[in-house]
Amino acid sequence: MIPGCFSNSGVDSRSLSRLFGGFRVSFMNNQRQQKPTLTGQRFKTRKRDEKERFDPSQFQESIVQGLNQSGSDLDAVAKFLDSSGAKLDYRRYAESLFDILVAGGMLAPGGTLSEDMICTEFCVFKAQEDMETMQAYAQVFNKLIRRYKYLEKGFEEEIKKLLLFLKGFTESERNKLAMLTGILLANGNISASILSSLFNENVVKEGVSACFAVKLFKSWLSEKDINSVAGSLRKVGMDNRLLELFPANKRSSEHFSKYFNDAGLKELSDFAKNQQSIGTRKELQKEIEDQMSRGDTIKDIITYTREEMKKSNISEQTMVGLIWSSVMSSVEWNKKEELVAEQAIKHLKQYSPLLKAFTSQGFSELTLLLKIQEYCYDNIHFMKAFQKIVVLLYKADVLSEEAILKWYTEAHLPKGKSVFLEQTKTFVEWLKHAEEESESEEEEAD
Repeated sequence: MIPGCFSNSGVDSRSLSRLFGGFRVSFMNNQRQQKPTLTGQRFKTRKRDEKERFDPSQFQESIVQGLNQSGSDLDAVAKFLDSSGAKLDYRRYAESLFDILVAGGMLAPGGTLSEDMICTEFCVFKAQEDMETMQAYAQVFNKLIRRYKYLEKGFEEEIKKLLLFLKGFTESERNKLAMLTGILLANGNISASILSSLFNENVVKEGVSACFAVKLFKSWLSEKDINSVAGSLRKVGMDNRLLELFPANKRSSEHFSKYFNDAGLKELSDFAKNQQSIGTRKELQKEIEDQMSRGDTIKDIITYTREEMKKSNISEQTMVGLIWSSVMSSVEWNKKEELVAEQAIKHLKQYSPLLKAFTSQGFSELTLLLKIQEYCYDNIHFMKAFQKIVVLLYKADVLSEEAILKWYTEAHLPKGKSVFLEQTKTFVEWLKHAEEESESEEEEAD
């Protein structure tokens, strides 16, 4: 204890300890409760974090000025666009860029030019209406997109938008756009999926879509053959939608054929007709499979199939191929090779009367044989079952000995040829021997 302090107060050392200890805890609690506060200090925003205001007018002014300086020299236009990409924000103003290159200025909804912005005369819509000029413009777009790959998607979206605005353009502008689009499709600069815009009711109902499609496909087919066009359409599922170019009351294969034949596009007309036929056959095959699944009688299936065959003008050879596919698709096959042959024989025995009803001609029998060969080759578990299937259908009077012998000697497919010929060798020799005996008996009878 400090001399002179608390000596006579009656306070002992333990009490002092409690007193100062409590003071220390209270002091520390007060310190914890004090929180730092901002005193109005402001932090400067980094330049890269500041959002630039969307201002297409300034961008348009720069592009229009450059196009006006380049004039009708499209090589100069391509060079200007190439160099401007480093200074101007193409990624942000892609729509504005393509609007100007096609229409000369920014497009308002519906396809009219925005009046409050400057425009240029050097664009697709103001160019000459011929294939050579449109090919030159297609090269400008091709070079631009190859240089700035990120513009690819925006360019497709632009073309889709322009097709929706067709009613807002003049006939000459539509013709130029159709030629340009056909060339771009042929060059692979855009996907055929852009054609979906032509199925929009607003451009379909007044015949704008069909008229535009004629020019587009003529342009496309002048660059590529029908097989290339068909492949591009199939790739994006457009091959079965061409009838949608017409209003609902004119949406028939007959009207489509006449319209495009008259326009000089017989190749496209034939392609669409073939696609329609394929679609019909697929639907028919599916219905036959459904009838089998429901357990409909063979007689009912034959009656229905013959009616559809007549209605859709399908040949017997084509029909027997469809029936074979339906029969083989209507069951889940065993994965074990030693069991699948027995299963196939049992299944085909049930439906042999159905196959017999559509093999009244030699060509139909041969078609069926080729379908069987193809199926057994494509489905490896059936490789050893081929001969058993042929024998079963011969005994059921579905296949004649003439058809089997013709298949064996000259009409077989290359697929699995050596395997299947070896399998059927003994059976064919027996058929030949039986045929010789039959001929001998007929000669003796005469």
